[in-house]
Parts: sequence; C-alpha cells; structure tokens
Amino acid sequence: MTTHLSSDALRVSGCRPLRGRIQIPGDKGITHRALVASAFAEGESAIKGCATGQDVRHTRSVLQELGVEIQSSGLQSISINGQGVQSFSPSQSALDCGNSGTTLRMMTGVLAASTFNSELTGDASLRSRPMGRVVDPLRLMGANIEYGEVAGNAPLLVKGSALEGSAIEISVSSGQVKSACLFAGLQAQGLTEINEPAPSRDHTERLLEALGAPIERVSKTCIRIESGSIKPFELNVPGDASSAAFLIVAALITPGSLVTIEEMGLNPLRIRYIELLKNMGAQIVVDETDERLGEPIGSVRVESSQLKGCIIEASEGIIDEIPILAVAAAFAQGETEFRQVAELKVKESDRISTLTQELGRLGVEVESGEDSLIINGGQPQPGQVSSHGDHRLALSLAVAANALTGDTVIEGWSAADVSYPDFVVDLDRLTAGQ
Repeated sequence: MTTHLSSDALRVSGCRPLRGRIQIPGDKGITHRALVASAFAEGESAIKGCATGQDVRHTRSVLQELGVEIQSSGLQSISINGQGVQSFSPSQSALDCGNSGTTLRMMTGVLAASTFNSELTGDASLRSRPMGRVVDPLRLMGANIEYGEVAGNAPLLVKGSALEGSAIEISVSSGQVKSACLFAGLQAQGLTEINEPAPSRDHTERLLEALGAPIERVSKTCIRIESGSIKPFELNVPGDASSAAFLIVAALITPGSLVTIEEMGLNPLRIRYIELLKNMGAQIVVDETDERLGEPIGSVRVESSQLKGCIIEASEGIIDEIPILAVAAAFAQGETEFRQVAELKVKESDRISTLTQELGRLGVEVESGEDSLIINGGQPQPGQVSSHGDHRLALSLAVAANALTGDTVIEGWSAADVSYPDFVVDLDRLTAGQ
C-alpha cells in the first residue's frame, strides 16, 4: 500500500504485483505544444485528455496571462479561442514558468516576435538550468533577449522584435529548443532552416504538419519553416510515453505482474526506452492501432521479467528515462553502464549525483563519472530516500519501493506533481488486492 505522510513524504509498502489494464494521463509534451499551437490558430480549438501536471498548468497560465481565452470543461478538457499570437497582450508581471523548461524555452521563441516586452522566469531549479542553448539561435533570427543577474540563466527579458529567417545550428539535440525556433520561424520573414546534431523529439513538427503549417522535414536533423498560419483543431491527447515508463518498469521488476497500457502515444522518438528494456530481457508487446494529428497510438503489454545488465548509450530521446532505466538496472542481473549522460547534470536535479546517492541508500552499488553511470544490479533493500525536488527521481524511487519487501519512505514526494500527480492512484489501482 501507499500512504501519504504529513511531512511531504510517501511510504510505499511492497512487494505488490501490478495487474490489469489502464489508461495513463495525456502526454505532457504534446499538451504543451497543443496549447501553444491553439494560441497561434485563429478560431476555437478543443483539447481533451490533457496532461494534468504542474508543468502543463504553467504553460496554460502563461498563455492566459498573455490574454489567450482558455475555458475548462472538466479537469482534462479545455477549449481555446485562438486569435493568433499578434493578438497577445503584455503581462503586467513576470511570466512564471515554475519548474517547466518546456514552457520557458518554447515561450521564449513564441514571444521573440511579439510587439511588447516580456519577462520569463521560474523556480530556483529552472533558473539554474542553461538557457543559452535557446537564446543563441533565436538571436541569430534577430531576437532581442537579455539575461537577468546571471548570464545564461533565467529570468529572460524578451523584447519583441521583427525576426528574419536564418540558418540555425542548434548546439544540443533538444526538442524544447527546436520547438522554440519553429514557433519563432512561423512568425519570421523568409525561410528558417534548423539543424541539430542528432534527432530530437519531433512532436512540434508532427503537429504543425498536421495543421497545415509551411514546414518541410529535409532530413532527420534538418527542418525548414516559413511564415504562415495554422488552423484550429480538435485533439484527444494520447497517453504519456514517459509516464508509462514508470508503470512499465514497475511491472517488469515486480514478480507476478501483467499490465496493459491502452491509448498510449507510440512516437518512435519517445519509446526507444522500450527497445532498450527488451534488450535487457523485458517481455513487452507493442501494438500500434491509430494516429492522431501525426502521432501514432496503441497499447503496450508488459509482463514481469528477469532483466540482465547491458550498455546504454544515452540520447535526447531517452535522457528523461534514464532515472527509471537506472531502477530497472538496479534489479537486473549484472552490470549496466550508461554512457554519454552528462546532460543529466542540468536537469531538475543533478541526476548523476542524485541517482548515485538515492540508489545507494537502497543498497545499490553505483559508480558515477562526469558522463557515465555504472549500476551493479542485484537485490535492492527498502530504506529512506529523497526526491531532491525532482519529479522523475521521485517516481523512479516509488517504482523501486513497490518491488521491495518492506517499507520505503520517499521524502519530497510532492515533486511528482510536476508530471504525474495521479501516479499513486494508478499504482494503487493496479496493485489493488495484492
């Protein structure tokens, strides 16, 4: 069972097999982009199955601060009366993006071509994350963006100006940065060409293509976009592939589990972790059944499996899943080596450090370097751990705790609200009666 404690902690009592069928909350990344796209469109759009975490709520509130009309018809269904971004009105205060890097980076691109000045900020964690990666390419298009007290970090002062299409080389593969440039390019004069060192998440391209934007995918790492408009739309957001990863690994490492996740997004750049788990011996069956505004959807069937260690080369497509893959590695036989993971150091926490520390508290042997993690799998033990304010770390530790016999206490559990506030509800539903 799971028990919320009064001091922002969660107690998980395992070991509890997961069994049954479930639909998970809507995809966070797609919801962010659909909200922004609906504001670009002229007319009413309807989005159902929205992600409910704090990150998405910050994107919604920022748009509302800019005068976008958004109405709720239930917790996960909204309608947006888009009038185009040139109808935005300036906010009287700084735009608070909370802990959401997606919100801050994408809205920097959206507001770069506005007719007014905006300040974008966030919590202490977000203000410590690198923003030069999005500011530098936007400046090549003529964007006027200034930093606050610390160069390279938020808050950002975005002084709206006319943008010119440009050839852009993005320094790191990032769906957030690429999206900011695409939304800026949709407002710039002339052609914008965006090149990245490796393919990154492509939700924005898929959505803009489906909505008739003047966009061309030249190659896996090159996109061109011109000034243009998009049409209003209706979307039922598919289940979040990253949220699904927690239930998938929970089922794999907990003996006696058999789970089917339905209506899940199956974007190939979001489910590479499934192939990695299969390489570790996971019994997973993926069944693609439909497509919505360019996004494939379907079901994923997972059965508890004996995993084995392997070598995992990180990329943008799996970097957010490294914490939960590290938990899978902790329960696997043998050694798992994660390579090229330096990007973990600039996430919501320094995930190289926090994973090493917290898995160690569960008795897992972890060796960490500047760009690597080596996990010696075996049989972790229950204990007391901390989220360090990092939602993916909190959720990953809860998955580990559910597979352990005994009680584990996770301090700072509220961090999970950033992306998967209903995780405990879904976990308890799948473990009911166990």
